Amino acid sequence: MSGSGRNARPVVEGLFDFDADGVRLLMSGCAACGADFFPRAPVCPYCAGSDVADVTSAGTGATLWAWTAVNAAPPGYGGSVPYGFGVVELPGGVRIVTRITVADPAALSLGMPMRLTVDPVGIDDDGTEVVAWAFAPAGGVEGRA
Repeated sequence: MSGSGRNARPVVEGLFDFDADGVRLLMSGCAACGADFFPRAPVCPYCAGSDVADVTSAGTGATLWAWTAVNAAPPGYGGSVPYGFGVVELPGGVRIVTRITVADPAALSLGMPMRLTVDPVGIDDDGTEVVAWAFAPAGGVEGRA
């Protein structure tokens, strides 16, 4: 997993966590309707319930739902292009808009098993690697630019 063995920090605190044991999305679960959602929020976006609790997802059992390649760097982005971008569905139906580690859309397919990882997006002035969560094909498909 990129970043886990080096001096690295998340691009934004509170969205995901990573260490030697893996990567976890930081989510919320609603006691009223039973829905999980990402990112965390104090109120359920589905039923407006306020009885929510922190939950995590390791991204296992995820599948690819939609994808494309980003060929032009957005403002402020310091990582490489092209990069993959898409929607991954977690077990239970939660869909995550996410980076995809494969930049070639032809190497991906609907329903492809995916796994959660971290992906470098830049380096701070002090040399700290900045990483974002991303999903990679569970079968190890190559295609990264």
